[in-house]
Amino acid sequence: MSDSAVREVEHEIVVGAPAETVYELVADVTKWPSLFPPTVHAERIEQGEGEERIRIWATANGTAKTWTSRRELDPGRLRVAFRQEASQPPVAAMGGAWVIEPRSPGECRVRLLHDYRAVDGDPEALAWIDQAVDRNSRAELGALKEAAEAAAGGGEPALLSFDDTVRVNGTAQDVYDFLNEAQLWSERLPHVARVALEEETPGLQVLEMDTRTQDGSTHTTRSVRVCLPHRKIAYKQVKLPALMTLHTGHWAIEEHPEGGLSVTSRHTVRINEATIASVLGESAGLDDARAFVRRALSGNSLATLGHARAYAERAASPAPVRG
Repeated sequence: MSDSAVREVEHEIVVGAPAETVYELVADVTKWPSLFPPTVHAERIEQGEGEERIRIWATANGTAKTWTSRRELDPGRLRVAFRQEASQPPVAAMGGAWVIEPRSPGECRVRLLHDYRAVDGDPEALAWIDQAVDRNSRAELGALKEAAEAAAGGGEPALLSFDDTVRVNGTAQDVYDFLNEAQLWSERLPHVARVALEEETPGLQVLEMDTRTQDGSTHTTRSVRVCLPHRKIAYKQVKLPALMTLHTGHWAIEEHPEGGLSVTSRHTVRINEATIASVLGESAGLDDARAFVRRALSGNSLATLGHARAYAERAASPAPVRG
């Protein structure tokens, strides 16, 4: 394919925060699921001096994708370059860079550069990539600006993270199977009224679920899930309840040398401050919303963890001797 088939695009934004603060957010890919709307999960596979190999799971034009990239990190120049190792169709190749340019001690310009090719140079595929890159770049830069400016101002009170953990006397595979087989949750979990699971790519699921609340009503959520046997299932809700603008998390399974497991449910949530009054009443504030969300999510998580523990421990129990 000729060089003329390579598309080069640039997006930029001005951020009211120190350039170093912005660079740190871009450099730490493990925080991207909470930072960038398209990113579901991200992991470092290898890390060396000034470079790393990462794997990202994200949405593009509403479709779940995964790829690996190599990144070159240059804190001195405030630049992070990236190049996909194995792109997902319709992308044939993609790379680029984050470039952070200080304008004053408390302000910088962020440029996000991309170069890419479509499989077989297909014009329709190239148009699809154009749209995905433009949509994701705008979303990422907007989210980066919001997060960096909040960090520069002392933090974001609407963001909270918390864990719930149970011990299990069973195998990691049995716990993982229970959590992975979400298509069965409406039969296995009392708080799940309806569930629909799609898994076109093994280990990359789209889960839609109706969850019962304490007052008997239901709300619908839609999540993209990354399933990593038999250690973790990470997820991000792409259709959220009214009280949240972000909900990401994971189920993590840790085996202990002395036997047994710890299974942890982690949630990271951003409260939608604009809907607090309509959801919880005119007198409710941010603290009330944080407590309400934590209580509701922890209740459902602990219920799911309890059923997963019972499932795994039944499977681990020896069959009764008959005769």
